[in-house]
Amino acid sequence: MIQTVDIIISASYILLILFIGLWVGIRHRRQSQKNEASSYFLAGKSLKWPAIGLALFATNISTVHLVSLAQSGFDTGLLSGNFEWMAAFTLILLALFFVPFYIKSGVSTLPDFLEKRYDRSSRDWLTFVSIVSAIIIHIAFSMLAGGIVLKTLFGVNIYLSVVVICIITAMYTIVGGLKAVVVTESIQTVVLLLGAGVICFACYHKMSGWNAMVEVLHSERQSVKLSMLRPARDPSGMPWYAVFLGYPVLGIWYWCADQTIVQRVLGAKNENHARVGTLFCGFIKILPVFIFIIPGLFAYTLAQTGQLDLSSITTMGSNGQPIVESKGIYTLMITQLLPSGLIGLLVAALLSGLMSQVSGALNSISTMVSYDIYARYYPNLNDRKLVKTGKIAAGIALLFSLCLLPLLNRYESIFSGINDIIAHIAPPITCVFLLGIFWKGASAASAKITLWFGSALGAVVFTINKLWTDTWFAAIPFMMMAFYLFTFCVLLQIILSYIYPVVHTHESATLYWASWKSPLTAKGWPGLGNYKTLSAILFISMAVLFYLFR
Repeated sequence: MIQTVDIIISASYILLILFIGLWVGIRHRRQSQKNEASSYFLAGKSLKWPAIGLALFATNISTVHLVSLAQSGFDTGLLSGNFEWMAAFTLILLALFFVPFYIKSGVSTLPDFLEKRYDRSSRDWLTFVSIVSAIIIHIAFSMLAGGIVLKTLFGVNIYLSVVVICIITAMYTIVGGLKAVVVTESIQTVVLLLGAGVICFACYHKMSGWNAMVEVLHSERQSVKLSMLRPARDPSGMPWYAVFLGYPVLGIWYWCADQTIVQRVLGAKNENHARVGTLFCGFIKILPVFIFIIPGLFAYTLAQTGQLDLSSITTMGSNGQPIVESKGIYTLMITQLLPSGLIGLLVAALLSGLMSQVSGALNSISTMVSYDIYARYYPNLNDRKLVKTGKIAAGIALLFSLCLLPLLNRYESIFSGINDIIAHIAPPITCVFLLGIFWKGASAASAKITLWFGSALGAVVFTINKLWTDTWFAAIPFMMMAFYLFTFCVLLQIILSYIYPVVHTHESATLYWASWKSPLTAKGWPGLGNYKTLSAILFISMAVLFYLFR
């Protein structure tokens, strides 16, 4: 149970992060007076590869992952690990093909890049979608997961606890800018991984090892939980082909075309630091399967052998059968498997995930509002006014996210809810970025119409699936729906590009790859730190892991 020492550890951690964030951000801005806006939004483009890799990982991993991946491990085994390991392949694409464009174009935001490649309309639409997705996916869902955990552990009101944590996060984010965000994210990544490692070891020790867990799964006829790639008619609704066809659509948008993620790359010191930092994150993405999902799988076998009491998260269904509310499984593991003191460390890890996700999204929103919206109508603004506008935008976004919590709380599974929404947002954006970078003929008119029509179609499909849940249409796995929507968008943009041929500007004529080999001509650093060598090692490592856990 929660003891005073655990509360002291958690509270001390929050205050320490607040102090570090404020100190780093204010100190960096004092040293970068010449370009205050660049210093605030992009850390003066001074970030090195370790900070970039850790910050990318911290922005991606949040309390949602600790809670929901443990839940998915309990419910479906290693299946959700596909989202973690497939991300490594997407990060290789980001490092090899997208990063060089973003760095050499000198953009501050991805909508800014889209304007240079296409036109102003494409930039405006991506800005709108990026801000909305950051509010819903990166902030609101993270706050919801954190609130559920804090309520379960401490018995405090879910909304009150989230408001307090978010106000503290907003303080150092709004005051300190990207430099404060990246430094605190790097610290919080270490804390988060340490905390997750502790609970993983506790589960492993309690179960007496991996072989004992496997034996229980065999005896319960649940060996399928050890498989990541499922057959075509698997009841999970995520067969192997849906993973390989659908995930790239979600992953390319999330890792290569989402401002909240890519902003860490835009703040890189140079192209090599951006590329190696991205690949460093790809290697770190191997860990979540082992430290986030497998503990949930251990929890399942511990419960089956009577070593984990599920009574506090078990209710009776209408048919009289017990129903396990598995969203609370991570909290249950913390309170039943860890001694006092370590519980405080795990709570600090959960808070790390919440704070890093919220801080990263707030900084990205403030950057897009300042550069992509406000500066358009007031082009002669000085840096100080741009920064002030960004701070106000971050505060408004935080308030709006808090208002969404009751609505998003209706999702039975937070992780599934996030990916369901992404599956209907991502297809047109992934399409426009891919064709824009790899095809000379992608025109501005085709991109604009594809973004508008593709986004509208995604919204219609999402609405139909939620209103008529018993139809064959609603039964299509969301990963396959993402692939179908993406295929439609690609065909639409190609056809429209022939109807409305491209007319390149002097700038857009340089913003596509004439050949897929072109981005690989850069030499990079010598030795093991070379981006080509690291990409090959990461690719082979992931292929081997998928084979072992197929």
